[in-house]
Amino acid sequence: MGAAPLPSRSRARTACATITAVKPKVIVDCDPGHDDAVALLVAARHADLLGVTTVSGNVPLPLTTANALLVTELAGIDVEVHEGADRPLVVEPAHASHVHGKTGLDGSPRPEATRRPSGRDAVEFIVETVRAVDDVWLVPIGPLTNIARALRAAPDIAERVAGISLMGGGDAVGNVTAVAEFNAWADPHAAAEVFASGVARLMMLGLNLTHQFTVDAAVLERLRDGDGAGPRTVGTFVAGLFEFYLAANKSENGLDFAALHDPCAVLAVTHPTLFAFQSRHVAVAVDDELTRGMTVVDHRPLRSQPPNCEVATHIDRDTAMEIVIAAVCSFE
Repeated sequence: MGAAPLPSRSRARTACATITAVKPKVIVDCDPGHDDAVALLVAARHADLLGVTTVSGNVPLPLTTANALLVTELAGIDVEVHEGADRPLVVEPAHASHVHGKTGLDGSPRPEATRRPSGRDAVEFIVETVRAVDDVWLVPIGPLTNIARALRAAPDIAERVAGISLMGGGDAVGNVTAVAEFNAWADPHAAAEVFASGVARLMMLGLNLTHQFTVDAAVLERLRDGDGAGPRTVGTFVAGLFEFYLAANKSENGLDFAALHDPCAVLAVTHPTLFAFQSRHVAVAVDDELTRGMTVVDHRPLRSQPPNCEVATHIDRDTAMEIVIAAVCSFE
């Protein structure tokens, strides 16, 4: 089935006026990626974005870093980008250029960013920020390499963070394999360590949730038109990204819509009432090639281990999409 129809513009403006009273403090760890770009814009609009860290994932690290710099500069977001891991903890690097193109942000003209990375390692930035600032949310939307390395370097931050809201995994659903989602599969050892870390609060926005949050040509046109306000640079840029993203999904899966995965992990922090969650124990398969990266969600009533994760199960798709569109169109 296609995406559900969007609500009217009047409802859109009401929904988009809903802004978190006190903006949560977040660090977005990303591997841009079309949906990562949108997640960064939503975070800049609705959170106190303390920093952006990059990791190898959808494309190699030099490109994910360049893409994060490009998006933040294009939107005028005043935040530093800190470069992180260029490979997984154990397995060989793998990428998703068949989804995101050779650059990771194929689909729009690509101006050269003048900004440069901070020169500060992503793990160093994460650890020092979490130790210095209370109630920081980590929002990883790529492979979990940087987060695992930070927890290895400073186990105390597991109790310091407000929580981790991650896009990855899935409850009995995969994309890169029949049972594994790309981020968890790309660095299964890191994912296993993060899920077992005992972090204060862990939320999984997996494929079972993100497949409910889809974009289609109608969303693309609203972005291209500035949602009725006329074309804007950022909205036009994102519309071009979506045009490529939709075409890639049509070619790969035969669908006229595509899941907008990564903004869900941001929205779960900034607009938590949009979601329903279940507390479950989640473990990650590591060594077996058939199940590598599978997030095993235990639904048994008599579990041998206590819940370690809030597994997102439902999203208010219409309201969430209005918030995303308004966030993108709020930038010039």
